[in-house]
Amino acid sequence: AAPPSVNISGTWALELTTPRGARDLTAELDMKDDGKVSGEVSGERGTQAVEDGRVASDKLTFKTQRTMGSRTFEATYSLTVEDDAESLAGTMSVGPRSMDVTGNRTATASATNDDGKAPAVSDDEFDHAMSLYRGPVRRIGSFAITNAKVYTVSGATLDGTVVVRDGKIVAVGTDIKFPTEFEVIDAGGGSLIPGIIDAHSHIAIDGAGNESTLVVTSMVSIQDVIDPRDISIYRALAGGVTTVNVLHGSSNPIGGGNAVIKLRWGSDADGLRFQGAPAGIKFALGENPKRSRGNPPPGVPPRYPATRMGVMDVIRQAFSEAREYQNARQQAAKGPKGTLPPRPDFKLDRLAEILDGERLVHAHCYRADEILQLLQLAEEFEFRITTLQHVLEGYKVADEIAAHGAGASTFSDWWGYKVEAYDAIPHNAALMTHRGVLVSINSDSDEEMRHLNQEAAKTMKWGGLDENEALRLVTLNPAIQLGIDDRVGSIEVGKDADLTLYDGHPLSVYSVVQKTFVDGDLYFDREADRVRQAAIDDLKAKLAPKKDTEDGEEAEDKTNEEADPDDPANENNMPDTEPPPPSSTQPEAKS
Repeated sequence: AAPPSVNISGTWALELTTPRGARDLTAELDMKDDGKVSGEVSGERGTQAVEDGRVASDKLTFKTQRTMGSRTFEATYSLTVEDDAESLAGTMSVGPRSMDVTGNRTATASATNDDGKAPAVSDDEFDHAMSLYRGPVRRIGSFAITNAKVYTVSGATLDGTVVVRDGKIVAVGTDIKFPTEFEVIDAGGGSLIPGIIDAHSHIAIDGAGNESTLVVTSMVSIQDVIDPRDISIYRALAGGVTTVNVLHGSSNPIGGGNAVIKLRWGSDADGLRFQGAPAGIKFALGENPKRSRGNPPPGVPPRYPATRMGVMDVIRQAFSEAREYQNARQQAAKGPKGTLPPRPDFKLDRLAEILDGERLVHAHCYRADEILQLLQLAEEFEFRITTLQHVLEGYKVADEIAAHGAGASTFSDWWGYKVEAYDAIPHNAALMTHRGVLVSINSDSDEEMRHLNQEAAKTMKWGGLDENEALRLVTLNPAIQLGIDDRVGSIEVGKDADLTLYDGHPLSVYSVVQKTFVDGDLYFDREADRVRQAAIDDLKAKLAPKKDTEDGEEAEDKTNEEADPDDPANENNMPDTEPPPPSSTQPEAKS
């Protein structure tokens, strides 16, 4: 017999159609892993045990016996399980007579704990609630978003329609025809923008994001430690973010490789990867790699470098070695047959890729002097810095950054969280933009990334950017910096359908993300999220119910006579002194 493809364990309400009318029955069934079924069927004429019960594929068969006087009648049930094991239909035969049977599952089987008591939540109920958090809300692929204010970013803003087919944008305009079978999503006059791109993040990392034991760790990669279960992915989607540049930390002058990911919540680590995105690597200058704010444990000698000039020395020495390694490989390739190339070196392989223009450099930096030092070193070795990350004093050397061809990925208005951040100004992004630097606004924070639209909006006040220039800071500009602007960053025909729908202006603090699409699939929906949260809250209530008093009434919180611990007016919550500045254990502020 075929193995079972459904589990029919639970309680079923059956309706038996007889010549004298319908008769209601209740079946309590229990199925083992091998498909054998036991239980009982009860009705107005008594209860009969299930005999010879079995499920093969989606077919359920069993027998019951009923004795009337000296006679015994055997009934044979032959049923097909349907609707994901929630209904069934078939016949019940007694001798030559056959009658129709239909039924619906009214309850799943209750498991028991080790103490023999049924758990508050069944496995099926738990799996159903958890499944709401796994993967997209719906896989759509082909649809049309109508009645939207469409911010293409690369072109005009229009009141119109965006049509998506198989995850790609196929039409953008004001009077668009599309197949009648396409699903229509009415934006209700809301704003549709390209999915937000965060050019600097450390979410979705399993464990530490810093390999701090060496000064050059180009051989390691964030690709190897992507954690697809990080709830920050889902929360970022709720803020309209669809693509993230996950970077190594900043404890090394030359750190590890990056990972550009799409926020396909529910996918495995490989499924998150942005296929085709150019490889990158993290550099770092200043206080973090020279370890200004930390001391080694007792007995451990300080790690070189301890100064900014030492940081530059480490980078220069590394590229000197990489150039020799590269030359040796080239000479071996040109040499006589049998000439052996140098032994593979994963550290130098990555640096050679930079020299060959095959790997992008994302450099953590703050001060103007160290920015110039790095640009000069890169030009000395004939490679380009792709993005200067943080770059809080970039406004001081914007012309030099533009002349080198580097991009800048900065904060909106973070300031003073460490000494090298004291000269930061909120005009930084706008000033660099006006001097010809390709600028993006990043978060470096799993919280701030949820409102990057508002961070971009600040540049309209601090620097006078227009709304399209501001939107570019978190959409098209970071896409260009990461080398993925042929796929994402703007609403254009042929690009991936990574889209974010707001209920108001996309740069307003009052606007809220309603839907977020990645590759044409709906990964966040505000209404669906309410359903998800209600299901989780229901589970929590069942798993951890409030304690009752002996009288059966809800126990009163005995602390209610005290001040509310969450009330800001409670003097116990007031700090004794002004809060200290962030330490190196805080958002690195920004690594």
